[in-house]
Amino acid sequence: MNFLHNDLGLLSGGEVVEVSLDHAANVRLMDAGNFQSYRQGRHHRYFGGEARQSPVRLQVPQSGHWHVAIDLGGRAVTVRAGVRVLS
Repeated sequence: MNFLHNDLGLLSGGEVVEVSLDHAANVRLMDAGNFQSYRQGRHHRYFGGEARQSPVRLQVPQSGHWHVAIDLGGRAVTVRAGVRVLS
């Protein structure tokens, strides 16, 4: 599976993650355990989904170690993305 990955490290609940995309893609905000399941192709839970407009803002639901994965659902194109945590 091809995807872009950003390890956001430890974040506090309520912080906002902003993802800028050059075209539509799937954006998933996941805790460490769910990211591991995603990488292994197993069932996982995430916040986000298909993003057709940019930027996408996702609120971190609880404190912990967080990751963002961006994929194209198997489409044969590339995506450029920027990820930042808003203060």
